[in-house]
Order: sequence, then structure tokens, then C-alpha cells
Amino acid sequence: MLFWMPLIVSACRQRGAVCVSLQDLNDMFQRKGSVPMGLGTVIQGMARCGKVQKESEFAANVDSGWLSWGVGLLLVRPLKWTLSTLLGNSRVPLEESFVIIELVKEKAVELMRVYRSSSMAGRSLLSFQELRALTTHVCPDETTLCLALIQLQREKQVTVSLHEGEKIVKFSQAGQGRVSPVSDMDVGIYQLQRSERLLGDRVEALGLEADRCREEARTLLREGKKSQALRCLRGQKHMEKRAERLYVQLETVKGILDRIANSQTDRLVMQAYQAGVAALRISLKDVTVERAESLVDQIQELCDTQDEVNQTLAGSALDSSGGDTDELEEELKSLLEDSAPDGPLTLPKVPTQPLPSGRAPGLRGDSFLDALPPVPDSTFGITDEELDRELKRLSVADTGSAPALVPAKKRPETAQ
Repeated sequence: MLFWMPLIVSACRQRGAVCVSLQDLNDMFQRKGSVPMGLGTVIQGMARCGKVQKESEFAANVDSGWLSWGVGLLLVRPLKWTLSTLLGNSRVPLEESFVIIELVKEKAVELMRVYRSSSMAGRSLLSFQELRALTTHVCPDETTLCLALIQLQREKQVTVSLHEGEKIVKFSQAGQGRVSPVSDMDVGIYQLQRSERLLGDRVEALGLEADRCREEARTLLREGKKSQALRCLRGQKHMEKRAERLYVQLETVKGILDRIANSQTDRLVMQAYQAGVAALRISLKDVTVERAESLVDQIQELCDTQDEVNQTLAGSALDSSGGDTDELEEELKSLLEDSAPDGPLTLPKVPTQPLPSGRAPGLRGDSFLDALPPVPDSTFGITDEELDRELKRLSVADTGSAPALVPAKKRPETAQ
């Protein structure tokens, strides 16, 4: 079953068919005179899975009173199926046609694509013959086209009706979710469009007939048949007058159609205006000038309050920093006063004799001592000779030996 189902669908897709019968399957899969067994069971299984459906059942769920092809399709074949079911015969008749749902949906999508991309997309109503000529490459036969239209009817994309014995098809326009029923206005527009096409064809035919009469008159005049040439010219003038009258009628019909198109456009614009006004009214339901002014005043008050708070906070910060600075300056002043000595400092007099110039750095010995200023007098009880000996001893210690200590008895005593 899993093998045969996709194989049958693929084979029918390659053939461009949307329906198949048991006889068709026998012909397609016959090899060397042998027919696969169980194809009827496969069709029954596909019917139970919803992959296929009988044509009569497929058309029963929609308004298919406009169908006119194959009377036996809707009457004889369902009757045979009903009798076989009542008699307990579960075999599938060879000629019973089944619609492959997947393929008919593909045809419906392709049909809508062809219509919307054609020059007839601006017309919502088409005759069945016009649609048939438009979709010949999509639907190879009338049965396929009718099944695709039934699928589109199920999807609410088209509606088919009969008008004066003629089948007309109405398509949903772009932006519409579903097609509307055929109204009297639609029928009137369709009749005007059909009159426009007929008048245009008639005017073109009269123009060709007038040209033919003119050429015939020229030929007769060359042959010397003047009277016959005049008759042809009279016929030409008559054709031209008729063409002019029909052309005036054609222009009148075109003007009416243009007015209808403009009125429909105006109606759409009015509907858009009404929807916009309704939406604006709802959006401004709770908005008034008084409320707007009140909100603006509240916002201004809050802004003023915030500015006052900011200024207050900034002023307090400045005051606190100023007080701290004064305290720190007072503390620093007290520290300076504590560190100052109680009385005046007693310093020796500054020497007034200049130092001898030209002495080399690192000068030692007597020359260095001679260059020193005289030692001021003191009351320490040490003589100059003792100081000289001590200095010499210090000079010897600088040359490499450890300094010798001054004897305790020679060590100067501090003044009492």
C-alpha cells in the first residue's frame, strides 16, 4: 500500500490528470500483458485515507448545479455504485472515476495563478468559455477544469452560476478573503463588458469589410468596370457609417464602465475614510483639551519642584564644605603654634671672613685646618693644643685606622 499510493499519484501528475479509474491503472501498470493484482484494494485504501474521492461525492458538497459535462458522471455512475453497495459487492468498477485530492488542489492553485497574472485579472466575472481558453495549458480537458473550479468553490475563491444559459465564473479579487455571491450589479457589469467586446469586434469587422470594398473598387476601376467600382465604393461608405455609429455606442459603453470603475474606487475610498474616522474616534475617546492642559500643568509643577529640590541640595552641600574648611584652618594654625619653640634660638655668629679660593676638593691636613675660621671662645675648659692634637688624631683615623678614643681625663666636660 505504501508503495502504490505515491506511485499512482506521481503517474497521474506526469499525465496531467486529476482523476483516475481502475481501468486507467490497469493500462498504466500493465507489463508484458500482465496487470498487477490488488489495484482495486489500493484504490479502496486510498479512499479510506482520504487520498481519493469519487467524483460524485467530490461535487456533492458544493453547489454544482452548473455542471453539464457527462450526465453519467453524476447520475449513472453513482447509481451503479449504490446498487453494487446494496448488493454487497465490494469490488471497484473498472470505469468508476476517482478524484485525487492532492492533484486537484494543485490544479486549483495553478488556475488562480494563471487568472491573476493574465490581462483579465481586472474583471471579476468571466464566461466559462473565456476561462477555458485562458487555462488550456493548465487544464487539458473540460472535466479537469470543472474539478478545479469545484475545489476553488470549496475554498470560497470562486463561485459559478448560470445566466441566460451561460456559465459565468466569479473570482475573488486581491485582498478579499473569500468571493462574494454574484449580484445584479455583477451581472450588469458583465453584460456591459460583453457588449463592449461584441461592439469592438463588430467595429473591427466593419473596418476590414470597408477596406476590402475599397480594394475591390480599385481593382474594378483598373479593369474599366466603373459602375461596379462605384457600387463597391457605396458599400464602403455604408460600412464606414455603420462602423462610426457602432464606435459611438462603443465609446458610450466604455464611458459607463469607466464611471462604474470610478464609483467602485470612490466607494472603497469612502469605506477607508469611514474606517479611519472610526479608528480615530476610538483612539481619541478619552482624550480632551482640558485633560491635556491639566497634564501639562502637572508636568510643569513637577519640574519646578524638582528644580527647587536640586537647588536646596546644592546649597546645603556648599555650606557643609565651607564649615569644614574653617575648622581645618584653625586646627592647622594650632599645630603650627604647638611646634614653635618657647624662646628665641641662640645661634653662633655668622663668620665674616671669606674662604680661601683655589682649594682642591678633598683637601686634608694642616692646609684644611688653616682654612677654617677661628673657633669662637668658649668656657668648656679645653685648650687649643688639645684640640689640635685631637684633630690630628681624627685625620689619621680617616686614612685607614680606627679612630682613637679621647682619654676620659682629657675629654671636655660640659659646662655646668
